[in-house]
Amino acid sequence: MSQETTSDQFEVGGLRCLAVSDGTLTYAPPTFPPPPIFLFVNAPDEELGQVLAARGLERGQWMEWRSGYTCLLVNIGKHRVLVDTGAGDLAPTTGRLLRNLSARGIQPGDIDTVLLTHGHPDHIGGNTDAEGKLAFPNARFVMWKNEWDFWESGRAEQELDEHVRPVLMESARKNLPPIRARLHLAVHEEELLPGVRALAAPGHTPGHMAVEISSQDERLLIVSDAVLHPIHVEHPEWCAAVDLSQEEVVATRHRLLTRAATDNALVFAFHFPFPCLGHIVRKDETWEWQEAKTPSTSR
Repeated sequence: MSQETTSDQFEVGGLRCLAVSDGTLTYAPPTFPPPPIFLFVNAPDEELGQVLAARGLERGQWMEWRSGYTCLLVNIGKHRVLVDTGAGDLAPTTGRLLRNLSARGIQPGDIDTVLLTHGHPDHIGGNTDAEGKLAFPNARFVMWKNEWDFWESGRAEQELDEHVRPVLMESARKNLPPIRARLHLAVHEEELLPGVRALAAPGHTPGHMAVEISSQDERLLIVSDAVLHPIHVEHPEWCAAVDLSQEEVVATRHRLLTRAATDNALVFAFHFPFPCLGHIVRKDETWEWQEAKTPSTSR
């Protein structure tokens, strides 16, 4: 697959889906810890070194992780549903969602539902434009109530690590208040639209949300940041430095990965290599990630 690929179309049953890139961000010192620490903060050193070596990575020399930010558009007939809005102006390499949607003939006003998996800048940064106006003027927004309360109640200022707090809070203050008047808060797992179901997936953040898309006995499980790297699939007990509750992250991963493997669901993971699609298969006592083939990856 060419790195220039910015969108990729696929189907889930009778539904048309489009993975759309918002750009990329390189995680590296001094802004972020080295990837082995940032992604696997609680992993035993020796075992982590062996796992990385099997992938051609050396623990002491892996100094940057280039992550894609990929949003998902689902066309369910009467509704066009966007999952996450990307990072907006977080970095010079982000904020390309609208341009890449337009290249596919999709305008902001065409989207009537925006599902926000959680309140981190790379998932809500495209809610508003440079003037603070809603980027998707006709959409209602959906977020888990615990997540909204975390960012709006003052908890975030108290519980976030001081190193990341300013960037996260700046984004939340810019991109969350404008959606308040058209916001639906999920308080339990529910069907939001026909074939679109919100699933509780706490841990990475208090109200982190997964989404399940179903059509004609086929399923797509959108896990967002429940896993940040394919190694998390094989080692679900290894957490990232940005996971707020490690205990909840591990429980959520076991639940989602079991569901995906049992249902043979297609899985979409926001930070995985574009187009972020694959399957979860059992491997001994854990799981592994198998990348799915799409029209662009098959070329």
